[in-house]
Amino acid sequence: MPGGTGERLAHWVDGRLGHRRWFHSARRLVFPDHWSFMLGEIALYSFVVLLLTGVYLSLYFHPSSDLVVYQGGYAPLRGVLVSEAYNSALHLSFDVRGGLLVRQAHHWAALILVAAVFVHMLRVFFTGAFRKPRELNWVAGFLLLVLAMFAGLTGYDLPDDLLSGTGLQVVNGTLLSIPVVGTYLSFFLFGGEFPGDDLIARFNTIHILVIPGLMVALIVAHLILAVRHRHTQYSGPGRTNSNLVGMPLRVYAIKAGAYFFLVSGVIFFVAAIAQINPIWNYGPFRPDHVSAGSQPDWYMGVADGFLRVMPGWEIDIWGHTLALDNFLPLLVGVLLFLAMGAYPFLEAWVTGDDRDQHLLDRPRNRPVRTSLGVAWLSVYLMALIGAANDVIATHLHVSVNAVTWAVRIGLFVAPLSAFVIAKRWALGLQHRDRDMVLHGRESGVIKRLGNGEYVEVHEPLSQARLHALTAHEQHGPLKALENDGRAPTFTQRLRVKLSRAFYGPGTQVPKPTVDEYKEVTRRHGV
Repeated sequence: MPGGTGERLAHWVDGRLGHRRWFHSARRLVFPDHWSFMLGEIALYSFVVLLLTGVYLSLYFHPSSDLVVYQGGYAPLRGVLVSEAYNSALHLSFDVRGGLLVRQAHHWAALILVAAVFVHMLRVFFTGAFRKPRELNWVAGFLLLVLAMFAGLTGYDLPDDLLSGTGLQVVNGTLLSIPVVGTYLSFFLFGGEFPGDDLIARFNTIHILVIPGLMVALIVAHLILAVRHRHTQYSGPGRTNSNLVGMPLRVYAIKAGAYFFLVSGVIFFVAAIAQINPIWNYGPFRPDHVSAGSQPDWYMGVADGFLRVMPGWEIDIWGHTLALDNFLPLLVGVLLFLAMGAYPFLEAWVTGDDRDQHLLDRPRNRPVRTSLGVAWLSVYLMALIGAANDVIATHLHVSVNAVTWAVRIGLFVAPLSAFVIAKRWALGLQHRDRDMVLHGRESGVIKRLGNGEYVEVHEPLSQARLHALTAHEQHGPLKALENDGRAPTFTQRLRVKLSRAFYGPGTQVPKPTVDEYKEVTRRHGV
């Protein structure tokens, strides 16, 4: 039995929690050192900053729609009838020491959080890090992105200023366009007919309690699954599907701690020099007023863009009006994100690959997947342009209708063009890799042969570079599926067709074989 008090306490805790076994197991963890893995850390640290600044803001914010006369430090609004929420937000901005800095840091951290989660998911998508056994990790990340967007939306609307109220009117119109249940959803959310009296209190509860709680649970689950399945890694010498090369925990912990303070410092530095959401310029919300040139935060711009470019279509069915100009943009936006969330399961079904995958793909080696991702991004970017159609029109002195029609056409043309260009680009890079493996790297040295011909001298690649260019596995399309002698079902035929589209002819450049490499190097005298 240990003699010291501290040792006895540690022994007692270990007997009940087994923390020593967990600690020794954690010490054996290895973390990859590639820069792209820092994207997830930026999201995590931004979330921590959000929680800390959110606790500070909640001490001063009053989530109430009751009207008061403003008598604070901002002179242009003194004597104006405002809600308690707007009054407390102004008080926090002008009368609380450091309040405006914390408000702006909170807002900037929210923008950075969504951006970091979004870019992190793009890294996971384009490198194939979502494959088995990490499908649930992808789902957790997808849900985190959706929750972060709604957390930003609910927090953006809390100050009850005219800009956020304009956005809420758009939200209400979209809800009302949902067939059958739209009216009930609107009344439930706003506590009655818009704008209602309970909106701020309800949004405050959702913003500071419900969504953060769900996000914490998802982050914990995400980290547990990451530890359980270990990190992925890029291919290289000594790196296989059964090992992990990287930093030990003690080194990673020191770097992670420094990185947290770096991310926090950048957020507060940006908050100190870049103004964001100046609610005093917008004024208090009034249902009969609309803010001109209103723009949502960037991550909600895709929804606003679909709404702005949608024609004003309505149809009457059995005496009921279906507002397609609001409902279709909502449906398209939902389908756009559901396609992102469901893609790993589609690819696993198409490939039929049920093995654990721990090595990452280079995007060029999966041309169809890369092209689909680029096409998805092109739709997102075109919708963002549509969300700024009025600002683009006024700043570039063009017709707002011209911008709107350009976006409408672009939503159909851009994805197809992006898919074709990205696929050709990826195949071109594969051809270049193949030539580099067979003929070596261009050295820039020009040599004159005996017959007077000038050629560029090629240098052989290192073994590490050769490994990086040839380590990837190339799938083949599925053959016709057996069905006990019966004709294949529609699902089976669809699976085979999709498999050919992903891995059939024209979708990848064959890797150099060992015999080809030996023959070329023998001719070059290497």
